[in-house]
Amino acid sequence: MLQALLAQKGHLLADGATGTNLFDMGLISGDAPELWITEHPDRIQALHRQFVEAGADIILTNTFGCNRRRMMLHKLEDKTRDYNRMAAQLARAVVAEAGRPVVVAGSVGPTGDLLAPLGVLTEDEATTVFIEQMEGLRDGGVDVLWIETMSAVEEMRAAARAAAHVGLPYVLTASFDTAGRTMMGTAPDTLAKTVQGFVPPPTAVGANCGVGAADLVASILALTAADPNAVVIAKANCGIPRVSGDAVVYTGTPELMQDYVRLAMDSGAHIIGGCCGTSPAHLAAMRQAMDRHRLRPRPSIDAVVNALGPLLSPPNANAAPRVTSRRRDSTPPDGTPPISTAP
Repeated sequence: MLQALLAQKGHLLADGATGTNLFDMGLISGDAPELWITEHPDRIQALHRQFVEAGADIILTNTFGCNRRRMMLHKLEDKTRDYNRMAAQLARAVVAEAGRPVVVAGSVGPTGDLLAPLGVLTEDEATTVFIEQMEGLRDGGVDVLWIETMSAVEEMRAAARAAAHVGLPYVLTASFDTAGRTMMGTAPDTLAKTVQGFVPPPTAVGANCGVGAADLVASILALTAADPNAVVIAKANCGIPRVSGDAVVYTGTPELMQDYVRLAMDSGAHIIGGCCGTSPAHLAAMRQAMDRHRLRPRPSIDAVVNALGPLLSPPNANAAPRVTSRRRDSTPPDGTPPISTAP
């Protein structure tokens, strides 16, 4: 369905943040958004509905951290498959009311662990973890698996193998938050070439989360330069995060997110959405920008910076990847606290 809708429309609008919007609906800092699948399913559906009403062509399930490795912290690991199935069904029911085609994408985030030899989890074990989650999403009726916020190539490959096992198409996005690379040192051009070797390759590849909208567009420029034929996803944070008391506030205005949409389209992105801090109001403005925009020449980095602000973590060819042997701080791409935390 994703490919058919993309062929029909040319560009698709993905939804916005989950966690930061759920905070506005009563989620308490430190609680896992996935627990609301059973505790407040009406609120999860309300957020899906707001994104659809704002014009989203794609909505993501509330399952970013809904894998066995993370759910075990809540003693719910044996319910992993059920939670994923129920989350997919919640989104599917909202889409059924939309009156137009809307893709349900099953969100699959990292396991929360470093893979061997840096961590305890092998690539085969990670594949098994992902298969369990993806089978639940498949059973709940998702159209595509949305593998996101990835950092390590080994974990990306494990997730791709799992998607192939469950028999669903998948997309893959990485978070380039460390001097233009992922935390584990993967650059956008490397990602573009690496995923071509996955069997099957992803339907689309791209970037999400990271540090700011300008940095994400810079990643998209590098990725599309490396593979001009790729179907590319851009899902940027809503401006720049600022700490205000005990809350994280994102500085992006609807107007800034409109500029981001136009620049992402000019940079070669085909699927564009928002990550941390992106509300339904932001998304409605982004819909308007996408519908009205006429493609321009590829922007320079200077043009991106002039429109969206300075790069917060500019590319550095000599930068070493930031690696730790401890459990990764796997903060979801929506501003929520991690379900897995470093011991």
